[in-house]
Amino acid sequence: MTRFSSSGIGELRVAFAGTPMFALPSLRALVAGGAEIAAVFTQPDRRAGRGRALRISPVKRQAQHSGLPLRQPEHLRDEGPQVAALKLDVLVVVAYGLLIPRAVLIAPRMGCINVHASLLPRWRGAAPIARAIEAGDAATGVTIMSMDAGLDTGPILAARREPIHAQDTAGSLHDRLAELGAEALLAVLPKWVAGTLTATPQDERLATYAAKLTPGEARIQWSEAASVIARRVRAFNPWPVAHGYYRGGRIRVWGADPAGTARAPAGPGNVLSADRAGITVACGSGVLRITELQRDGGKRLGAGEFLNGYPITPGERFE
Repeated sequence: MTRFSSSGIGELRVAFAGTPMFALPSLRALVAGGAEIAAVFTQPDRRAGRGRALRISPVKRQAQHSGLPLRQPEHLRDEGPQVAALKLDVLVVVAYGLLIPRAVLIAPRMGCINVHASLLPRWRGAAPIARAIEAGDAATGVTIMSMDAGLDTGPILAARREPIHAQDTAGSLHDRLAELGAEALLAVLPKWVAGTLTATPQDERLATYAAKLTPGEARIQWSEAASVIARRVRAFNPWPVAHGYYRGGRIRVWGADPAGTARAPAGPGNVLSADRAGITVACGSGVLRITELQRDGGKRLGAGEFLNGYPITPGERFE
């Protein structure tokens, strides 16, 4: 008979592995729910930015704020015995970013469960939120799965669906899915640890891969359809940010909408108009209206404010 109450998580002994902002709602939910958190694993502090300053992860900050025992190994290859010694009911993994070896997967009594930001098996991999927007999916969601040695291949314990709205960016969708994942996690944990939940294998025929985002793919290809470019603008916001080049300078595009489907009379990249409503640019199919943009070293501005300080002339062309 389990010592765990199916009505909550207050008697549950867990460890948590996560790194970025997406993981915070789940960690906070475990803390608020009264779970006994034996350890928090997060990636080591990294140097980043122009000044190469040492940055700590959001999960580390939360663990320190909550007074939780913290571990930051470079990898988990040698952590199997240490995790086993914690005598866990379960290890919860949310966007940890490091490989979980088999010795760690099998160490907790009920193994490891993962909060993943898609409706698996669609969009396995590193960037499921951005890829769902980029592909034009009408909806996505979160999946709670029991982890195995594959990449997001474990059996599904629960899934929650979330619509993708017309103006959603990867940032806005990220925030909703992070909260939804925490809610789903709390609903699943008692049933899983109590042994009353059945895991469902994923259908491999439906699997798709969400490749990691790269700065290079964020450069706008004006020969593509305006609808495709607009989706990428939203998918690459807040990172790596879609961009084009005008008069030799880089212009980041934070907001844009398709402004018609007919082929523009000018060639792709040509500026058709520029006013407070937006900067319209001809694409391979249709027209893109840019509504929020930024020069290197400048601020993010609406089209009207941007044009006040940096005129863009109809008839000229984005490279």
